[in-house]
Amino acid sequence: MRARNIVAATATALALVGARDLVQKKHALLRNFPVVGHARYLLETIGPELRQYIVTSNDEERPFSRDQRTWIYASAKGENNYFGFGTDNDIEHVQGHAYVKQRTFAGELLPDVHDPQALLPSAKVLGGPRGRAKAFRPASVVNISAMSFGSLSGAAITALNKGAALAGTMHNTGEGGLSPYHRNGGDLILQLGTSYFGCRNEDGSFNLDKLMDVVAGAPVKAIEIKLSQGAKPGLGGLLPGAKVTPEIAEIRGIPLGEDCASPSRHTAFSDVDSMLDFVELLATETGLPVGIKSAVGEMAFWQELATLMARGDRGVDFVTVDGGEGGTGAAPLIFADSVSLPFRMGFSRVYGTFAELGLTDDLTFIASGKLGLPENAVVAFALGADMINVAREAMLSIGCIQSQKCHTDKCPTGVATQNPRLARGLDPTSKAARAAAYLRTLRMELMKVSAAVGVAHPAFITANDIEILNGDYDARTLSGVYGYKDGWGELGPHVADEITALLATRSKAAFEQGPAV
Repeated sequence: MRARNIVAATATALALVGARDLVQKKHALLRNFPVVGHARYLLETIGPELRQYIVTSNDEERPFSRDQRTWIYASAKGENNYFGFGTDNDIEHVQGHAYVKQRTFAGELLPDVHDPQALLPSAKVLGGPRGRAKAFRPASVVNISAMSFGSLSGAAITALNKGAALAGTMHNTGEGGLSPYHRNGGDLILQLGTSYFGCRNEDGSFNLDKLMDVVAGAPVKAIEIKLSQGAKPGLGGLLPGAKVTPEIAEIRGIPLGEDCASPSRHTAFSDVDSMLDFVELLATETGLPVGIKSAVGEMAFWQELATLMARGDRGVDFVTVDGGEGGTGAAPLIFADSVSLPFRMGFSRVYGTFAELGLTDDLTFIASGKLGLPENAVVAFALGADMINVAREAMLSIGCIQSQKCHTDKCPTGVATQNPRLARGLDPTSKAARAAAYLRTLRMELMKVSAAVGVAHPAFITANDIEILNGDYDARTLSGVYGYKDGWGELGPHVADEITALLATRSKAAFEQGPAV
Protein backbone atom coordinates (compact mmCIF):
# COMPACT_ATOMS: atom_id res chain seq x y z
CA MET A 1 0.00 0.00 0.00
CA ARG A 2 2.81 2.40 0.90
CA ALA A 3 4.56 1.72 -2.42
CA ARG A 4 1.34 2.44 -4.29
CA ASN A 5 0.96 5.76 -2.48
CA ILE A 6 4.50 6.75 -3.39
CA VAL A 7 3.92 5.85 -7.04
CA ALA A 8 0.63 7.75 -7.08
CA ALA A 9 2.20 10.82 -5.47
CA THR A 10 5.10 10.73 -7.92
CA ALA A 11 2.73 10.41 -10.90
CA THR A 12 0.62 13.29 -9.62
CA ALA A 13 3.71 15.49 -9.15
CA LEU A 14 4.97 14.70 -12.66
CA ALA A 15 1.54 15.42 -14.09
CA LEU A 16 1.47 18.81 -12.38
CA VAL A 17 4.97 19.59 -13.64
CA GLY A 18 3.96 18.53 -17.13
CA ALA A 19 0.82 20.67 -17.04
CA ARG A 20 2.84 23.67 -15.89
CA ASP A 21 5.42 23.10 -18.62
CA LEU A 22 2.72 23.02 -21.29
CA VAL A 23 1.20 26.37 -20.32
CA GLN A 24 4.34 28.34 -19.40
CA LYS A 25 5.87 30.51 -22.15
CA LYS A 26 9.36 31.16 -20.81
CA HIS A 27 11.04 28.00 -22.14
CA ALA A 28 10.14 26.63 -25.57
CA LEU A 29 12.00 23.41 -24.80
CA LEU A 30 9.72 22.63 -21.85
CA ARG A 31 6.55 23.44 -23.79
CA ASN A 32 7.58 21.00 -26.50
CA PHE A 33 9.08 18.36 -24.18
CA PRO A 34 7.34 18.64 -20.81
CA VAL A 35 8.97 16.97 -17.81
CA VAL A 36 11.82 15.33 -19.73
CA GLY A 37 13.08 18.75 -20.87
CA HIS A 38 14.17 19.43 -17.29
CA ALA A 39 16.93 16.87 -17.72
CA ARG A 40 18.67 19.26 -20.10
CA TYR A 41 18.72 22.07 -17.52
CA LEU A 42 19.93 19.67 -14.84
CA LEU A 43 22.85 18.57 -16.99
CA GLU A 44 23.62 22.20 -17.85
CA THR A 45 23.70 23.07 -14.15
CA ILE A 46 26.14 20.31 -13.23
CA GLY A 47 28.04 20.52 -16.53
CA PRO A 48 31.08 22.33 -15.07
CA GLU A 49 31.44 19.69 -12.37
CA LEU A 50 31.07 16.86 -14.91
CA ARG A 51 33.72 18.37 -17.15
CA GLN A 52 36.03 19.14 -14.24
CA TYR A 53 36.03 15.67 -12.70
CA ILE A 54 35.11 13.32 -15.55
CA VAL A 55 35.55 14.73 -19.04
CA THR A 56 38.69 16.88 -19.22
CA SER A 57 42.25 15.56 -19.17
CA ASN A 58 44.89 16.47 -16.58
CA ASP A 59 46.30 19.38 -18.59
CA GLU A 60 43.23 20.54 -20.49
CA GLU A 61 40.99 22.50 -18.16
CA ARG A 62 41.10 26.28 -17.82
CA PRO A 63 41.86 28.62 -16.16
CA PHE A 64 43.82 26.09 -14.10
CA SER A 65 44.29 22.50 -15.23
CA ARG A 66 43.82 19.50 -12.95
CA ASP A 67 47.60 19.03 -12.77
CA GLN A 68 48.09 22.65 -11.74
CA ARG A 69 45.38 22.50 -9.09
CA THR A 70 46.74 19.19 -7.80
CA TRP A 71 50.20 20.74 -7.40
CA ILE A 72 48.77 23.70 -5.48
CA TYR A 73 46.57 21.53 -3.24
CA ALA A 74 49.40 19.12 -2.44
CA SER A 75 51.81 22.00 -1.76
CA ALA A 76 49.31 23.69 0.55
CA LYS A 77 48.72 20.48 2.50
CA GLY A 78 52.40 19.67 2.79
CA GLU A 79 51.88 16.48 0.80
CA ASN A 80 53.95 14.92 -1.98
CA ASN A 81 53.62 17.35 -4.90
CA TYR A 82 55.75 15.35 -7.32
CA PHE A 83 54.32 13.77 -10.49
CA GLY A 84 55.15 10.32 -11.81
CA PHE A 85 55.77 8.76 -15.21
CA GLY A 86 56.50 11.99 -17.08
CA THR A 87 54.67 15.09 -18.26
CA ASP A 88 51.05 15.22 -19.45
CA ASN A 89 51.90 18.14 -21.72
CA ASP A 90 52.46 17.51 -25.41
CA ILE A 91 55.62 19.61 -25.36
CA GLU A 92 56.89 18.29 -28.70
CA HIS A 93 53.97 19.71 -30.63
CA VAL A 94 52.45 22.54 -28.59
CA GLN A 95 53.44 26.06 -29.60
CA GLY A 96 54.63 28.40 -26.85
CA HIS A 97 55.92 25.93 -24.26
CA ALA A 98 58.68 27.49 -22.13
CA TYR A 99 61.85 25.44 -21.69
CA VAL A 100 64.34 26.37 -18.95
CA LYS A 101 67.95 25.65 -19.86
CA GLN A 102 69.85 24.15 -16.94
CA ARG A 103 73.60 24.62 -16.55
CA THR A 104 76.10 21.86 -15.96
CA PHE A 105 78.40 23.93 -13.75
CA ALA A 106 77.72 26.83 -11.41
CA GLY A 107 79.38 29.05 -8.88
CA GLU A 108 79.61 28.26 -5.18
CA LEU A 109 76.69 30.46 -4.05
CA LEU A 110 73.50 28.52 -4.73
CA PRO A 111 70.17 28.61 -2.84
CA ASP A 112 69.21 25.99 -0.27
CA VAL A 113 66.57 24.05 -2.19
CA HIS A 114 65.61 21.70 0.67
CA ASP A 115 64.66 24.13 3.44
CA PRO A 116 60.94 25.04 3.24
CA GLN A 117 61.56 27.85 5.75
CA ALA A 118 64.26 29.46 3.61
CA LEU A 119 63.53 33.09 2.83
CA LEU A 120 63.96 34.61 -0.58
CA PRO A 121 64.23 38.41 -0.38
CA SER A 122 63.70 40.85 -3.21
CA ALA A 123 66.84 41.82 -5.08
CA LYS A 124 65.79 45.47 -4.84
CA VAL A 125 65.00 47.81 -1.97
CA LEU A 126 61.45 49.06 -2.42
CA GLY A 127 61.56 52.84 -2.38
CA GLY A 128 65.34 52.91 -2.02
CA PRO A 129 66.25 54.59 -5.33
CA ARG A 130 63.95 57.53 -4.55
CA GLY A 131 65.04 57.75 -0.91
CA ARG A 132 61.64 57.13 0.67
CA ALA A 133 61.74 57.48 4.44
CA LYS A 134 60.31 53.98 4.96
CA ALA A 135 62.10 52.19 2.14
CA PHE A 136 62.62 48.49 2.81
CA ARG A 137 63.72 45.26 1.21
CA PRO A 138 60.73 42.87 0.94
CA ALA A 139 61.52 39.61 2.69
CA SER A 140 59.81 37.53 0.01
CA VAL A 141 59.71 37.70 -3.79
CA VAL A 142 56.32 35.93 -3.61
CA ASN A 143 53.42 37.90 -2.12
CA ILE A 144 49.62 37.80 -2.04
CA SER A 145 47.91 39.88 -4.69
CA ALA A 146 45.02 42.32 -4.34
CA MET A 147 41.72 40.70 -3.34
CA SER A 148 39.20 42.85 -1.51
CA PHE A 149 37.07 42.05 1.49
CA GLY A 150 33.64 42.02 -0.10
CA SER A 151 34.83 40.03 -3.05
CA LEU A 152 36.30 37.49 -0.63
CA SER A 153 34.76 36.54 2.68
CA GLY A 154 36.12 37.74 6.00
CA ALA A 155 37.20 34.18 6.78
CA ALA A 156 39.16 33.98 3.51
CA ILE A 157 40.88 37.34 4.07
CA THR A 158 41.75 36.27 7.62
CA ALA A 159 43.25 33.01 6.40
CA LEU A 160 45.30 34.75 3.72
CA ASN A 161 46.61 37.41 6.10
CA LYS A 162 47.53 34.89 8.77
CA GLY A 163 49.15 32.77 6.07
CA ALA A 164 51.14 35.77 4.86
CA ALA A 165 52.39 36.36 8.40
CA LEU A 166 53.43 32.71 8.79
CA ALA A 167 55.24 32.70 5.43
CA GLY A 168 56.85 36.12 5.80
CA THR A 169 55.10 37.59 2.76
CA MET A 170 53.10 40.76 2.17
CA HIS A 171 49.34 40.89 1.60
CA ASN A 172 47.71 43.42 -0.74
CA THR A 173 44.40 44.70 0.66
CA GLY A 174 42.67 45.13 -2.70
CA GLU A 175 40.72 48.29 -3.45
CA GLY A 176 37.89 47.46 -1.01
CA GLY A 177 39.64 49.07 1.93
CA LEU A 178 41.59 47.85 4.94
CA SER A 179 39.27 45.61 6.96
CA PRO A 180 39.64 44.06 10.42
CA TYR A 181 40.34 40.78 8.65
CA HIS A 182 43.55 42.28 7.23
CA ARG A 183 44.85 42.83 10.77
CA ASN A 184 46.03 39.34 11.60
CA GLY A 185 49.78 39.80 11.56
CA GLY A 186 50.63 40.04 7.86
CA ASP A 187 52.36 43.11 6.45
CA LEU A 188 50.16 45.02 4.04
CA ILE A 189 50.27 46.87 0.78
CA LEU A 190 47.35 49.29 0.79
CA GLN A 191 45.65 49.55 -2.59
CA LEU A 192 43.84 52.71 -3.65
CA GLY A 193 41.27 52.26 -6.39
CA THR A 194 39.16 54.83 -8.16
CA SER A 195 36.67 55.01 -5.27
CA TYR A 196 39.37 55.52 -2.58
CA PHE A 197 37.52 53.20 -0.17
CA GLY A 198 38.44 53.87 3.43
CA CYS A 199 39.99 57.26 2.64
CA ARG A 200 37.30 59.18 0.77
CA ASN A 201 34.96 62.08 1.26
CA GLU A 202 31.19 61.69 0.98
CA ASP A 203 31.31 62.65 -2.69
CA GLY A 204 33.86 59.91 -3.41
CA SER A 205 36.89 62.21 -3.71
CA PHE A 206 40.21 61.37 -2.06
CA ASN A 207 40.81 62.38 1.57
CA LEU A 208 44.47 62.52 2.63
CA ASP A 209 43.74 62.80 6.36
CA LYS A 210 41.74 59.56 6.30
CA LEU A 211 44.56 57.85 4.42
CA MET A 212 47.02 58.96 7.09
CA ASP A 213 44.75 57.50 9.78
CA VAL A 214 44.50 54.17 7.95
CA VAL A 215 48.27 53.95 7.44
CA ALA A 216 48.99 54.89 11.05
CA GLY A 217 46.71 52.18 12.41
CA ALA A 218 47.95 49.16 10.47
CA PRO A 219 51.20 47.50 9.29
CA VAL A 220 51.09 49.15 5.86
CA LYS A 221 54.46 48.86 4.12
CA ALA A 222 53.61 50.45 0.75
CA ILE A 223 50.77 52.06 -1.20
CA GLU A 224 49.62 50.82 -4.61
CA ILE A 225 47.48 53.04 -6.83
CA LYS A 226 45.31 50.78 -8.94
CA LEU A 227 44.84 52.15 -12.45
CA SER A 228 43.37 48.93 -13.83
CA GLN A 229 43.55 45.14 -13.45
CA GLY A 230 43.91 42.40 -16.02
CA ALA A 231 40.36 41.07 -15.93
CA LYS A 232 38.65 44.48 -15.75
CA PRO A 233 40.88 47.04 -17.48
CA GLY A 234 39.36 50.52 -17.64
CA LEU A 235 36.13 49.31 -16.05
CA GLY A 236 34.54 50.71 -12.92
CA GLY A 237 32.79 48.18 -10.71
CA LEU A 238 29.32 48.23 -9.16
CA LEU A 239 28.66 47.00 -5.64
CA PRO A 240 24.88 46.45 -5.38
CA GLY A 241 23.18 48.02 -2.39
CA ALA A 242 22.08 44.59 -1.15
CA LYS A 243 25.75 43.73 -0.59
CA VAL A 244 26.58 46.96 1.23
CA THR A 245 26.28 45.58 4.74
CA PRO A 246 26.88 47.75 7.81
CA GLU A 247 30.39 46.27 8.06
CA ILE A 248 31.29 46.93 4.42
CA ALA A 249 29.73 50.41 4.56
CA GLU A 250 31.91 51.31 7.54
CA ILE A 251 35.11 49.89 6.06
CA ARG A 252 34.64 51.50 2.65
CA GLY A 253 33.12 54.75 3.87
CA ILE A 254 29.98 54.47 1.73
CA PRO A 255 26.24 54.78 2.50
CA LEU A 256 24.58 51.69 3.92
CA GLY A 257 22.36 49.74 1.54
CA GLU A 258 22.95 51.96 -1.49
CA ASP A 259 24.51 50.96 -4.82
CA CYS A 260 28.17 51.98 -5.00
CA ALA A 261 29.40 52.63 -8.51
CA SER A 262 33.19 52.97 -8.85
CA PRO A 263 34.29 55.27 -11.68
CA SER A 264 36.49 53.87 -14.43
CA ARG A 265 39.12 56.59 -13.92
CA HIS A 266 40.70 58.35 -10.96
CA THR A 267 39.49 61.79 -9.87
CA ALA A 268 42.59 62.73 -7.83
CA PHE A 269 44.59 63.09 -11.07
CA SER A 270 43.85 63.29 -14.77
CA ASP A 271 47.11 62.60 -16.62
CA VAL A 272 50.61 61.23 -16.08
CA ASP A 273 51.98 64.54 -14.85
CA SER A 274 49.30 65.00 -12.17
CA MET A 275 49.54 61.31 -11.28
CA LEU A 276 53.22 61.73 -10.44
CA ASP A 277 52.33 64.74 -8.29
CA PHE A 278 49.83 62.53 -6.46
CA VAL A 279 52.45 59.80 -6.02
CA GLU A 280 54.94 62.25 -4.55
CA LEU A 281 52.27 63.70 -2.24
CA LEU A 282 51.47 60.28 -0.81
CA ALA A 283 55.14 59.34 -0.48
CA THR A 284 56.05 62.61 1.21
CA GLU A 285 53.17 62.54 3.68
CA THR A 286 53.40 58.86 4.62
CA GLY A 287 57.08 58.12 3.99
CA LEU A 288 56.01 54.91 2.26
CA PRO A 289 57.01 53.62 -1.16
CA VAL A 290 54.23 54.32 -3.66
CA GLY A 291 53.59 52.50 -6.91
CA ILE A 292 50.96 51.81 -9.53
CA LYS A 293 49.15 48.72 -10.76
CA SER A 294 47.90 48.43 -14.31
CA ALA A 295 47.08 46.07 -17.10
CA VAL A 296 48.71 46.97 -20.41
CA GLY A 297 46.85 48.41 -23.37
CA GLU A 298 48.07 51.41 -25.35
CA MET A 299 51.70 52.28 -24.70
CA ALA A 300 51.58 56.09 -24.78
CA PHE A 301 50.91 56.17 -21.02
CA TRP A 302 54.01 54.09 -20.24
CA GLN A 303 56.21 56.04 -22.64
CA GLU A 304 55.21 59.35 -21.06
CA LEU A 305 55.69 57.94 -17.55
CA ALA A 306 59.20 56.74 -18.36
CA THR A 307 60.07 60.04 -20.04
CA LEU A 308 58.95 62.09 -17.03
CA MET A 309 60.72 59.75 -14.59
CA ALA A 310 63.95 60.11 -16.56
CA ARG A 311 64.13 63.72 -15.32
CA GLY A 312 64.78 62.34 -11.82
CA ASP A 313 62.58 64.65 -9.75
CA ARG A 314 59.45 62.47 -9.56
CA GLY A 315 58.64 58.83 -10.03
CA VAL A 316 56.86 55.71 -8.87
CA ASP A 317 58.73 53.29 -6.64
CA PHE A 318 57.21 50.17 -8.19
CA VAL A 319 55.08 49.09 -11.09
CA THR A 320 52.74 46.11 -10.82
CA VAL A 321 51.94 44.79 -14.29
CA ASP A 322 48.84 42.61 -14.51
CA GLY A 323 48.14 40.33 -17.44
CA GLY A 324 44.88 40.13 -19.32
CA GLU A 325 44.57 36.52 -18.15
CA GLY A 326 44.27 37.73 -14.56
CA GLY A 327 41.22 36.70 -12.61
CA THR A 328 38.47 38.53 -10.79
CA GLY A 329 35.26 37.83 -8.93
CA ALA A 330 33.09 39.11 -11.76
CA ALA A 331 33.69 40.77 -15.12
CA PRO A 332 31.94 41.11 -18.47
CA LEU A 333 33.03 38.30 -20.81
CA ILE A 334 34.47 40.73 -23.38
CA PHE A 335 36.77 42.24 -20.75
CA ALA A 336 37.87 38.88 -19.35
CA ASP A 337 38.56 37.48 -22.82
CA SER A 338 39.64 40.33 -25.05
CA VAL A 339 40.70 43.56 -23.31
CA SER A 340 44.35 44.21 -22.30
CA LEU A 341 47.45 42.27 -23.30
CA PRO A 342 48.44 38.87 -21.87
CA PHE A 343 51.10 39.09 -19.17
CA ARG A 344 54.22 38.16 -21.11
CA MET A 345 53.56 40.55 -23.96
CA GLY A 346 52.33 43.37 -21.75
CA PHE A 347 55.14 43.10 -19.22
CA SER A 348 57.88 42.91 -21.84
CA ARG A 349 56.59 46.08 -23.52
CA VAL A 350 56.47 47.98 -20.22
CA TYR A 351 59.90 46.74 -19.13
CA GLY A 352 61.38 47.63 -22.51
CA THR A 353 60.00 51.16 -22.28
CA PHE A 354 61.91 51.78 -19.04
CA ALA A 355 64.96 49.82 -20.23
CA GLU A 356 65.36 52.07 -23.26
CA LEU A 357 65.91 54.99 -20.87
CA GLY A 358 68.12 53.05 -18.43
CA LEU A 359 65.59 53.22 -15.59
CA THR A 360 65.06 49.57 -14.70
CA ASP A 361 67.22 49.70 -11.55
CA ASP A 362 65.29 52.75 -10.34
CA LEU A 363 62.06 50.92 -9.63
CA THR A 364 60.79 47.50 -8.62
CA PHE A 365 58.82 45.47 -11.17
CA ILE A 366 56.05 43.35 -9.70
CA ALA A 367 54.36 40.80 -11.93
CA SER A 368 50.81 39.53 -11.66
CA GLY A 369 48.53 37.30 -13.72
CA LYS A 370 48.48 33.51 -13.18
CA LEU A 371 52.09 33.52 -11.94
CA GLY A 372 51.57 31.36 -8.85
CA LEU A 373 52.83 28.35 -10.80
CA PRO A 374 56.62 27.84 -10.91
CA GLU A 375 57.00 27.73 -14.71
CA ASN A 376 55.07 30.97 -15.22
CA ALA A 377 56.88 32.66 -12.34
CA VAL A 378 60.30 31.74 -13.73
CA VAL A 379 59.40 33.29 -17.09
CA ALA A 380 58.31 36.47 -15.28
CA PHE A 381 61.65 36.73 -13.47
CA ALA A 382 63.53 36.11 -16.73
CA LEU A 383 61.64 38.99 -18.33
CA GLY A 384 62.76 41.33 -15.54
CA ALA A 385 60.23 40.94 -12.72
CA ASP A 386 61.61 41.45 -9.22
CA MET A 387 58.62 40.04 -7.36
CA ILE A 388 55.38 38.21 -8.18
CA ASN A 389 51.89 38.49 -6.74
CA VAL A 390 49.57 35.50 -6.52
CA ALA A 391 45.78 35.64 -6.23
CA ARG A 392 43.73 32.72 -7.55
CA GLU A 393 46.49 30.27 -6.64
CA ALA A 394 46.34 31.58 -3.06
CA MET A 395 42.56 31.11 -3.16
CA LEU A 396 43.07 27.51 -4.29
CA SER A 397 45.46 26.96 -1.40
CA ILE A 398 42.72 27.84 1.13
CA GLY A 399 40.07 25.64 -0.42
CA CYS A 400 38.81 27.15 -3.71
CA ILE A 401 37.77 24.35 -6.10
CA GLN A 402 37.49 26.47 -9.28
CA SER A 403 33.71 26.18 -9.31
CA GLN A 404 33.68 29.57 -11.12
CA LYS A 405 30.74 30.85 -9.08
CA CYS A 406 32.55 33.89 -7.66
CA HIS A 407 30.08 36.25 -9.35
CA THR A 408 27.01 34.51 -7.88
CA ASP A 409 27.82 34.84 -4.16
CA LYS A 410 27.37 31.06 -4.00
CA CYS A 411 30.99 29.95 -3.65
CA PRO A 412 30.65 26.42 -2.23
CA THR A 413 33.86 26.63 -0.19
CA GLY A 414 33.21 30.01 1.46
CA VAL A 415 36.11 31.80 -0.22
CA ALA A 416 34.41 34.25 -2.61
CA THR A 417 31.11 34.93 -0.88
CA GLN A 418 29.46 37.10 1.74
CA ASN A 419 26.93 34.38 2.58
CA PRO A 420 27.47 33.66 6.31
CA ARG A 421 26.37 30.05 5.98
CA LEU A 422 28.90 29.33 3.22
CA ALA A 423 31.71 31.39 4.75
CA ARG A 424 31.28 29.44 7.99
CA GLY A 425 32.70 26.36 6.29
CA LEU A 426 36.13 27.99 5.90
CA ASP A 427 38.25 27.66 9.04
CA PRO A 428 40.76 30.56 8.98
CA THR A 429 43.30 28.89 11.25
CA SER A 430 43.76 25.65 9.33
CA LYS A 431 43.53 27.40 5.97
CA ALA A 432 46.15 29.95 7.05
CA ALA A 433 48.60 27.10 7.57
CA ARG A 434 47.82 25.84 4.08
CA ALA A 435 48.27 29.27 2.50
CA ALA A 436 51.64 29.61 4.23
CA ALA A 437 52.73 26.15 3.10
CA TYR A 438 51.82 26.97 -0.50
CA LEU A 439 53.70 30.28 -0.44
CA ARG A 440 56.78 28.65 1.05
CA THR A 441 56.65 25.83 -1.47
CA LEU A 442 56.43 28.21 -4.42
CA ARG A 443 59.49 30.07 -3.11
CA MET A 444 61.33 26.78 -2.69
CA GLU A 445 60.43 25.74 -6.25
CA LEU A 446 61.86 29.03 -7.51
CA MET A 447 65.06 28.31 -5.63
CA LYS A 448 65.21 24.82 -7.13
CA VAL A 449 64.94 26.20 -10.64
CA SER A 450 67.51 28.90 -9.85
CA ALA A 451 69.93 26.23 -8.66
CA ALA A 452 69.32 24.20 -11.83
CA VAL A 453 70.15 27.27 -13.93
CA GLY A 454 73.22 27.77 -11.74
CA VAL A 455 72.31 31.10 -10.14
CA ALA A 456 71.74 32.17 -6.54
CA HIS A 457 68.40 33.93 -6.99
CA PRO A 458 65.57 33.91 -9.57
CA ALA A 459 66.37 37.55 -10.35
CA PHE A 460 69.56 36.27 -12.00
CA ILE A 461 67.66 34.08 -14.47
CA THR A 462 67.83 35.89 -17.80
CA ALA A 463 65.71 35.98 -20.92
CA ASN A 464 68.42 33.92 -22.63
CA ASP A 465 68.05 31.12 -20.08
CA ILE A 466 64.60 30.25 -21.42
CA GLU A 467 63.51 29.18 -24.87
CA ILE A 468 60.00 29.17 -26.28
CA LEU A 469 59.25 26.08 -28.35
CA ASN A 470 57.37 26.29 -31.63
CA GLY A 471 56.27 22.70 -32.00
CA ASP A 472 59.05 20.19 -32.59
CA TYR A 473 60.87 22.15 -35.28
CA ASP A 474 61.88 25.55 -33.85
CA ALA A 475 62.76 27.35 -30.63
CA ARG A 476 63.67 30.93 -29.82
CA THR A 477 65.06 32.48 -26.67
CA LEU A 478 62.69 34.54 -24.58
CA SER A 479 64.78 37.60 -25.41
CA GLY A 480 64.36 36.91 -29.12
CA VAL A 481 60.61 36.37 -28.88
CA TYR A 482 60.02 39.67 -27.08
CA GLY A 483 62.72 41.77 -28.70
CA TYR A 484 64.96 42.22 -25.67
CA LYS A 485 68.31 43.91 -26.14
CA ASP A 486 71.55 42.88 -24.44
CA GLY A 487 71.25 43.29 -20.67
CA TRP A 488 67.48 43.68 -20.59
CA GLY A 489 65.80 41.66 -17.86
CA GLU A 490 69.02 41.64 -15.84
CA LEU A 491 69.99 43.47 -12.65
CA GLY A 492 72.45 46.32 -12.84
CA PRO A 493 75.92 45.70 -11.31
CA HIS A 494 75.24 47.63 -8.10
CA VAL A 495 71.94 45.83 -7.38
CA ALA A 496 73.41 42.46 -8.35
CA ASP A 497 76.41 42.88 -6.05
CA GLU A 498 74.21 43.96 -3.17
CA ILE A 499 71.82 41.01 -3.30
CA THR A 500 74.71 38.60 -3.85
CA ALA A 501 76.44 39.85 -0.71
CA LEU A 502 73.17 39.64 1.19
CA LEU A 503 72.50 36.07 0.11
CA ALA A 504 76.02 35.12 1.10
CA THR A 505 75.28 36.02 4.71
CA ARG A 506 72.12 33.86 4.76
CA SER A 507 71.02 36.05 7.66
CA LYS A 508 67.37 36.98 8.07
CA ALA A 509 68.25 40.06 10.09
CA ALA A 510 70.57 41.26 7.34
CA PHE A 511 67.80 41.93 4.85
CA GLU A 512 64.73 42.54 7.00
CA GLN A 513 65.72 46.16 7.40
CA GLY A 514 68.06 46.43 4.43
CA PRO A 515 69.72 49.60 3.23
CA ALA A 516 67.33 52.44 2.50
CA VAL A 517 69.28 53.57 -0.52
